[in-house]
Amino acid sequence: MNILWDFDGTLFDSYPAYTSVLSQVLGDSVDEKEIYDQLKVSFSHAIDYYGLSEKQINEINNLNKLISPNDITPFESVEKILTFADKNVIMTHKSRAGVSAILNHYGWDKYFVDMVTIDDGFPRKPDSLSYVYLHQKHHIDLVIGDRLLDILPAKELGIQTCLFQNTNDAADYQLSHYEDFFKVVNIVKAQ
Repeated sequence: MNILWDFDGTLFDSYPAYTSVLSQVLGDSVDEKEIYDQLKVSFSHAIDYYGLSEKQINEINNLNKLISPNDITPFESVEKILTFADKNVIMTHKSRAGVSAILNHYGWDKYFVDMVTIDDGFPRKPDSLSYVYLHQKHHIDLVIGDRLLDILPAKELGIQTCLFQNTNDAADYQLSHYEDFFKVVNIVKAQ
């Protein structure tokens, strides 16, 4: 099975760190749960929702660079899936350097045969061009993401989709915990 993964919020629990950064920029008057919820839609959605200025966006970007890989932890049991898959690839809006730093920190670079990052010049999700590229190269069987925009390109291409910690009915499968992943695998293989 060849799996295309989103990075933030799917492989790694990064949103608490990003929420903290945005909270620091917005100040104490904004609830962190609300910030988290807006970030889970997308970073650009949060920018629009809070009406962030260019100065605030630059401050966020600078603070994000200070986040340590120790602050971005892998989700429980995801490594079992990475070892199970025939191929794992990543499609993320994160920089290649940022992704590589975290993967190397956890010794997970060995699990991925390819990745597309913001540095590669593809349009942002939900545009499907990066997915087309990875699918043509690696014959993707399943796309796993935590947000609707992570799976929409796969749906467009007819690839099976799985949402992690998200209950949107657009996904073929939904997981609250990666321990349940192998139930999904059995269903995918049966089709």
